[in-house]
Amino acid sequence: MSQSNFLMEMKDLHKSYAGGIKPVLQGLNIQMNPGDRVVVIGPSGGGKSTLLRVLMGLEKIDSGQVLFQGKNYVTADSRSRTTIDKEIRRQIGMVFQHYTLFPHLNVLQNLVLAPIKVRGEARKTAEDRARGLLNRFGLEAKEKAYPAHLSGGQKQRVAIARALMLDPKLMLFDEVTSALDPELVAEVEQVIIALAKQSMPMVVVTHDMHFARNVASRVIFCAGGVVVEDGPPEQVLGKPKEARTREFIQRVFHIGEQ
Repeated sequence: MSQSNFLMEMKDLHKSYAGGIKPVLQGLNIQMNPGDRVVVIGPSGGGKSTLLRVLMGLEKIDSGQVLFQGKNYVTADSRSRTTIDKEIRRQIGMVFQHYTLFPHLNVLQNLVLAPIKVRGEARKTAEDRARGLLNRFGLEAKEKAYPAHLSGGQKQRVAIARALMLDPKLMLFDEVTSALDPELVAEVEQVIIALAKQSMPMVVVTHDMHFARNVASRVIFCAGGVVVEDGPPEQVLGKPKEARTREFIQRVFHIGEQ
């Protein structure tokens, strides 16, 4: 078991679909330090969301490995059989684009379910912690509301609070504002920015460059299943070194017009 000062290391990750016909990750390498807030950008089909699902233990890989705090987390053997350490997986929280709240449970019940079922936490303790998070996120009046009666922004804030209930050591966010109406985006982004200010390590996939600038300590541009450019946001978004990065940013984000 290797030891490392990195929070997470992704080593030569390969992942394909359709029996190898459609490669998505093609030797991807990323090293993440404790406290890093990594924003991943890139063209559609470049492997961004697949990478997050691998890091969450939801996707198998063809080859390569992911280390978490120096320990094997996701590994593939010579026959492309994937092994995932479930104890490590429990230390990683993920928030998806489409909320994934349980519709038959109210907000408070959504938050306390995993701590009670997974960790055996006492209901009173879990409910007290849940109410603290709801208060922190401006949702204290919604604890008895069901997801169908919440706005998109409220649902996403509840989803973030639910992930935090398991005290993750790393948070993953996959396009968490892309399904929201523009006026609801800011309330979700403010929650994530507040987490970033508290040094919560995170990996964020987003198309919102204003958000990326505010939250990122590093921006990684991925294309073709590999890292093309990796650096601080002011460099990658403002003065990218690679022609492919410049072309992408100018085309998609119109940075030069701002």
